[in-house]
Amino acid sequence: MKLTCCLFLLSLAAAPVFAQTKVWDITTLGAKGDGTTSNTQAIQQAIDNAAAAGGGQVLVPAGKFVTGVLQLKSGVDLHLAAGATLLGSTKRLDYGTVRASALIVADKQNNISITGKGTLDGRGREVVADVDRMLKEGTLQDPEWQTYNPWHQKRSTEFNRPHLLTFNSCDNVKIIGVLFKDAACWVQTYHECTNLTLDSVRVQSTAYYNNDGIDIEDCRNVTVSHCDVNADDDGICLKSGNAKTACENIQISDCKVRSSASALKFGTASHGGFKHVTIKNVLIYDTYRSAIALESVDGGTLEDVSIENVLARNTGNAIFIRLGHRKTEAPIGVVRNIHIKNVKVEVPAGKPDKGYEMEGPEVREPHNMFPASITGLPGHPVENVVLENIKVTYGGGGSKQIAYFATDTLPKVPEQAGDYPEFSMFGELPCWGLYVRHATGIQLKSVMLEKKKEDFRPAMIFDDVQQLVLDGVNIPSGKTPPAIIFKETPSPTVKSIKLPFPNKDAIVTWQAPTK
Repeated sequence: MKLTCCLFLLSLAAAPVFAQTKVWDITTLGAKGDGTTSNTQAIQQAIDNAAAAGGGQVLVPAGKFVTGVLQLKSGVDLHLAAGATLLGSTKRLDYGTVRASALIVADKQNNISITGKGTLDGRGREVVADVDRMLKEGTLQDPEWQTYNPWHQKRSTEFNRPHLLTFNSCDNVKIIGVLFKDAACWVQTYHECTNLTLDSVRVQSTAYYNNDGIDIEDCRNVTVSHCDVNADDDGICLKSGNAKTACENIQISDCKVRSSASALKFGTASHGGFKHVTIKNVLIYDTYRSAIALESVDGGTLEDVSIENVLARNTGNAIFIRLGHRKTEAPIGVVRNIHIKNVKVEVPAGKPDKGYEMEGPEVREPHNMFPASITGLPGHPVENVVLENIKVTYGGGGSKQIAYFATDTLPKVPEQAGDYPEFSMFGELPCWGLYVRHATGIQLKSVMLEKKKEDFRPAMIFDDVQQLVLDGVNIPSGKTPPAIIFKETPSPTVKSIKLPFPNKDAIVTWQAPTK
């Protein structure tokens, strides 16, 4: 009897809270879901009314509602019902006359959300067509128009193409369940936001280039879970554009990613850095570049990163960890304390995103398969990286007729300190499985590297690596020794290793060729 009474009292206490949530249906303010009527004013009025009342839900019911730029305000939940679609305007000037605004924006707002099973459709193809029309007429300016790029001879810059969503300096943000579709540029960007939750968000955005699925820039206390991303640029990407802050306390889990760039990426913008990041349970497929790319090239600190339980099928590269120096006016950054475990990657011999709408560009020079890599700079090593229970299967088939970089010329591998970071940045490399240079405290535990076809190169090269531990490394096949080369890598610890040749032939210390 007491329990029943308590439950009754609790229900009475909760009832007024739920009763206070007021709903503003955009159709009561004149919005029409006919796919042609512009509803910007009606939807914005609903948002303004809800915010003025202290918060509430703005309901987009089933239908196709065309809109221009919308400003989301504190206390407002923009709810897209099942069958509801917000269609972004296809007119470039509806996003501003100078830099294109995102379709949905919020600046310094609190307690905001976008929820529901509906769709945000940027109609990127149509927007880009309008941009191109204006550029040809001379009614819109763009410094990159008519200039060469690897994908397209006439590509407009990012500032002329609207994002779907940009939130700046907002707190307590929730994006739940919605589908983001076909942006003309980055899909969604969260800049210096705190207490951000993305749950069950879907991204299907293959309309044009620069189509990052989820961009999290210098945000703190972030949870990304159960998201499904298919994007023509980086899938889930952490960025840092502010040297005075960083991406910090980030958790990413139970996601699925397909990308015509890298699936899980830190950078390229890396001014402040990335700290305390946990990623687990991610499925990656048909991805052009790296399954995992961790980069600091603008002076930032990348540290305390844990990644586990990643399955990557048909992906251009497994793991790419890079400390570079692109921003020469800043000190060289730091990359340290990274633990990657329980990862399985399949790297095909061919192009993994071939056939997708905006697939990645062909590498200009003929090349053999690129290995995974961990690379710092002279005097600035990558520090304390553990690779544990890793299996990478390569398509193999390396041939001297395609490209040849002899191991006796190891010092000629370029540093490329200021180059854009990506796994092919050094050109042809003299190993097929894992290349490590300028690093300290590297541990490989239960790591298997295998190939489907023979490759004339060794599996692993360690160049200028201190405190190296190889424990349980397994390279099951090979016809030509060596399998592992050490260069300027003093006293490595090697135990429980399985190689295709006797250790005296399989593991060698590099010696400079005599003149």
